Amino acid sequence: MPIDVTFYGATGTVTGSRSLVDVGGQRLLVDCGLFQGYKTLRERNWAELPFDARSLDAVLLTHAHIDHSGALPLLMKAGFKGKIWATAASAELAEVLLLDTAHLQEEEARYRNRHGKTKHQPAEPLYTQDDAHKALAHLHRVGSDGQLNLGDAQVEFSPAGHILGASSIRVSDGERSVLFSGDLGRDDDLVMLPPQTGQRADWVVVESTYGDRLHMDLDPIEQLGDIVRRTAARGGVVIIPAFAVGRTQGLLYALYRLKQAGAIPDLPVMLDSPMGIKATGLYERHNHLHRLSDEECAGIRHMTRFVSSVDDSKALMRQRYPMVVIAGSGMVTGGRVLHHIANFGTHPRNTIVLSGFQAGGTRGADLAAGAKSIKLFGEYVSIRAEVAQIEGLSAHADQTGLLDWLKGLGQPPRQVFVTHGEPHAADALRLRIKEQLGWSARVPDYRETFRLA
Repeated sequence: MPIDVTFYGATGTVTGSRSLVDVGGQRLLVDCGLFQGYKTLRERNWAELPFDARSLDAVLLTHAHIDHSGALPLLMKAGFKGKIWATAASAELAEVLLLDTAHLQEEEARYRNRHGKTKHQPAEPLYTQDDAHKALAHLHRVGSDGQLNLGDAQVEFSPAGHILGASSIRVSDGERSVLFSGDLGRDDDLVMLPPQTGQRADWVVVESTYGDRLHMDLDPIEQLGDIVRRTAARGGVVIIPAFAVGRTQGLLYALYRLKQAGAIPDLPVMLDSPMGIKATGLYERHNHLHRLSDEECAGIRHMTRFVSSVDDSKALMRQRYPMVVIAGSGMVTGGRVLHHIANFGTHPRNTIVLSGFQAGGTRGADLAAGAKSIKLFGEYVSIRAEVAQIEGLSAHADQTGLLDWLKGLGQPPRQVFVTHGEPHAADALRLRIKEQLGWSARVPDYRETFRLA
C-alpha cells in the first residue's frame, strides 16, 4: 500500500506543524502545533480541525515547542482518543509548556474581560488548563532506543538537536518510508548536541526556518556582552523576549560565560518565566542530552534570580537599576514580556533584545522591522528603547546546516518536501536542493495530499 501524507500546517509559515500520514493501516499525525503570526493564521486555531480527530490512531511529537505541540488540547476537544508518543524529555517539556500556555490564555481572557479590551463578550481562552491536562494524560514515552511499532507501521525517533528531546521521526510500512526532520539544531549550538544524520528514507520532509540565509559569523556571546555593557552604562534595563525552552537556557549560559570572564558588570539576571524556570530544571536533570556540565548548570542557577509570582514580576517593573530580564514569549506574542516591553520599552535608556527568528505578523517581527509603536493589550505603545538583534543564538540550522543534514542521509530520497518556513525561505531551500544536490524538491500547499508510491 502507498503512504499518503497531507500537510495541514507549517506550509507558507514556520508555525502550526501538523502532517497527517496514512501508513500501514495507521492514521498518524506528526505534530499538532498552534499557528502564530498573522491574524489569518491565528484564526485557524479557532476553526474546526480540517481532519477528523476521532479517526487518528496516534500522534507523533517531534518536540515540545508550542508551534509543534500547542494544539494537542484542541485535538482532545475534537474527540481524539489515541496515544501521543514523544521522547521522555519532550513529554516532560510538553507538560510544562501546555499547562503554562493554557494558564496564559486564561489570564489574558480574564485581563481583557476585566478591562473591557475584547471584541467578544466575554473573551474566552483557546483552551483551559483542564483541557491541557486531558491531553497530557494521553502522552506516552518512547523507549530509549527510539523504536516504536504501531500496527504495521514502524516508527523511529532520532535526535535532532534544537531543544531538549527534539527528534526527527521516520515512519515506514516495511517497504517504503518517509522521514520528518522536525526542527533541526545547529552543529555549533551553545547548549545542544548536533542533530543525528544518516537515516535512510524514500521521502523526506525538511524544515526551512532559515532556508534562505546563513547564520552570521559573529560570536553571539560577544554580541550580547556589547549590548549589556552599553545598556548598563546608560543605567538601562535589558529586556530579552525568549522562548522558555532552548533559547532561555542558551541566553543564561551566554550570560554566565560573560560574568565568569568579567566581560559585563555583575548586574542582576532575572528569569521572569515560570515555564522557563521549570524548563531550566529539566535541562539540569537531562544533562546527558546537551553540552553543559554539572558545574555550568549549577553556576547558571546560582547566577539567576528566578521570578515566579505575579507580584514579584510586577515588582521588577518598578525597578530602575541596570538588570537583565528574560521573559516569554520569544516572538512577543504573549506572556510576561508584554508587560515589560509596555513598561521599559518607552524609555531610550533601555534595550529590547530579539534573540532569534521572528515570524511574520508577530510583534517581534514588527520590532525587528523598526516599528516605533506596537499594540499591547489593545493600545499602541511607543517604542523608544533601543532594539537590538542577536542572530547567532538561533537553535535552528541555517541553509548550509540543512543541506549538510540532507547530504548526510543514507541515500538520495525520491522527493524532498520543504515545510516550516516563510514562503521565500522555503522556496530558496527548495531551489538549493535542486541545484546543489540534484534532488527533486517541492514546497507543499496547505491541505495538499501526496501519495508516496
